[in-house]
Amino acid sequence: MRNEMLRLPYFLKHYRALGVDHFLIVDNGSDDGTAEFLAAQADVSLWTTKHSYRLARFGVDWLGWLQAKHGHNRWCLTVDADELLIYPDYQSRDLKALTAWLDQQNLTSFGALLLDLYPKGPLGDANYLSGGDPTKTLCWYDADNYRHKYHPYYGNLWIQGGVRDRMFFAAEPDRAPTLNKTPLVRWNRRFAYVSSTHQILPRHLHDVFDFEGESKTSGVLLYTKFLPNIGAKSSEELERKQHFENSIHYTDYYRQMIENPTLWYDGSSSYSSDQKLVEQGLMSKGSWV
Repeated sequence: MRNEMLRLPYFLKHYRALGVDHFLIVDNGSDDGTAEFLAAQADVSLWTTKHSYRLARFGVDWLGWLQAKHGHNRWCLTVDADELLIYPDYQSRDLKALTAWLDQQNLTSFGALLLDLYPKGPLGDANYLSGGDPTKTLCWYDADNYRHKYHPYYGNLWIQGGVRDRMFFAAEPDRAPTLNKTPLVRWNRRFAYVSSTHQILPRHLHDVFDFEGESKTSGVLLYTKFLPNIGAKSSEELERKQHFENSIHYTDYYRQMIENPTLWYDGSSSYSSDQKLVEQGLMSKGSWV
């Protein structure tokens, strides 16, 4: 992560409540107090680097080393600072209950849809104070404009759609962000993420979605990218050119973020509960009861 002091207090609160025992975090040259704040947390092990995020395959190499050294034969949850994992009944059954159930089912991985949350009105005009629940500010999402197909090389279900597809990639839908992730894995040092947590090897690990039969239990990563500081963060990304894989096609996207757009429309759905996301087919309870 880099310069995430706005999100960090609630990020840690959310995952501590979910049952995370320890955080392994790489700070990439923050100058807003992020590294100092993390270093003071008893349950955080911190690594710092000012090297290129892009040349580290967008951080995958850094995280892969940590996973191989510290994660072998442990359940590891790999998320960005703007991702909050939830799953069916997460408020009453924590990650320890989920991973125990996955072990009983002989499952070694768990999938989640990346769900963009946004406010009603211009992004920069929303109100958010650090430490608060970001879903109270970003309380809307697109519920029904998703599509999926099998990835031609990795064989996993490749999911696209949502608000960024609707707003910024309508003319080039194949370039819309990938929304399928496999963030929770009983790690083995032979495993490797390929592109963030979108792709993982061996390939069987990303066999985690079943939109036809809904037999596979899955979750959602609530994506809090669109907090009011999105314009400033986008300006930084345009300057650094570290965060997006294809800068030519994403430059216009970041420029539009700086212009303080409104993402809400009449078809937006209000975020209220995990049960609602299950009913809308955005995550599945499967046999998790």
